[in-house]
Amino acid sequence: MKFDPKGWWQRTREFFREVSSEMKKVTWPSRPEVIGTTGVVLAAVVFFGLYLWMCDVVFYRAIDFIFTQLGARV
Repeated sequence: MKFDPKGWWQRTREFFREVSSEMKKVTWPSRPEVIGTTGVVLAAVVFFGLYLWMCDVVFYRAIDFIFTQLGARV
């Protein structure tokens, strides 16, 4: 591929022109939609964080119980 400074400049300008054109076609969500979906995401993060924490505690206690029963505790 041959380096062409003038061609590079033209391609860059065309790229930004096309980006600007495409950005005008985007439909942005309304403020209530953004707030609603943010609330759903935060609730899901809290729910799954608590769920995984509970799983971690249960597995830790189960493994600790098994090791204690087998006499592996120091």
